[in-house]
Amino acid sequence: MTALKPARRLRKLWLCADDYGISPAVNRAILDLIGRGRINAASVMVTTPAFSASAAQELSDFAGSNRAAIGLHFTLTAPFRPAARTYRPLARDGAFLSLVGTFALGLGRRLDPDALTAEVEHQFAAFRAAFGRSPDFVDGHQHVHLLPQVSDAVLAAIKRTAPGAWIRQCGRAAPLWRRFGDPKGLVLDFLSVRLRRRCAASGVHTNPAFAGTYDFRRNTAFDALFRSFLQGLPDGGLVMCHPGFVDAELRRLDAFTAMREREHAFFGGEQFAALLAAEGFELARLSPESRFDIQRSLLS
Repeated sequence: MTALKPARRLRKLWLCADDYGISPAVNRAILDLIGRGRINAASVMVTTPAFSASAAQELSDFAGSNRAAIGLHFTLTAPFRPAARTYRPLARDGAFLSLVGTFALGLGRRLDPDALTAEVEHQFAAFRAAFGRSPDFVDGHQHVHLLPQVSDAVLAAIKRTAPGAWIRQCGRAAPLWRRFGDPKGLVLDFLSVRLRRRCAASGVHTNPAFAGTYDFRRNTAFDALFRSFLQGLPDGGLVMCHPGFVDAELRRLDAFTAMREREHAFFGGEQFAALLAAEGFELARLSPESRFDIQRSLLS
């Protein structure tokens, strides 16, 4: 009699949709995928015109019934405006500086530390006011949370007001030869080294590996991209995504439009489920014992 082979253990995956709150159409797409069990985390922008108490309630309802995580998508770049009136420097229209301007100051450690601390505290407070609790995790719009001064301010806020939260690091698990084809990813790899060290020193958890960056301006088949994201990703790894529908508000605020609809179509289709299983993954879920299963995998 032939012995049965043991069932293959599937690796847990966190698939996080960024930019909830950027526009009503993006919100609808993210809620749709959470409701269908196709993504298991959403990262929320609290400084946008489209974010409201009703948008927060809808996300809470969908995430609660599907055991999905909700995080703070800390924002510090134009065209968005600060939550704290004291934040400086600003562009002439009162918005944050551009991505280039913010990174230039941040890499040079020339951001105003007091203004930055106040902005971090205001965005954490806005999240708590909307959801009635602290975020499960924190990351950054356009990865601003990786900047040294910003990461220090965010880590301090987590320790003070959200001790159970973790922070996204963006270091990839892909082979070194493959990383050189993605210059943006290389920058994130470099900045994440310091963040992981600071997290270890401060006792704040983080994800073991990250994937999801690509040039959204290229006409790329997303199924092939997503398969590449899973290559070498360990148990508990995180893939960033940006599913959405396009509306006037999104066009006004962001250049990342058409690929959002392609991502939504992929994650909502049967090809996604088949690919996930073929690569040996399943979506993780929040557990009653721990706000985030990733914490237990890091401690084991």
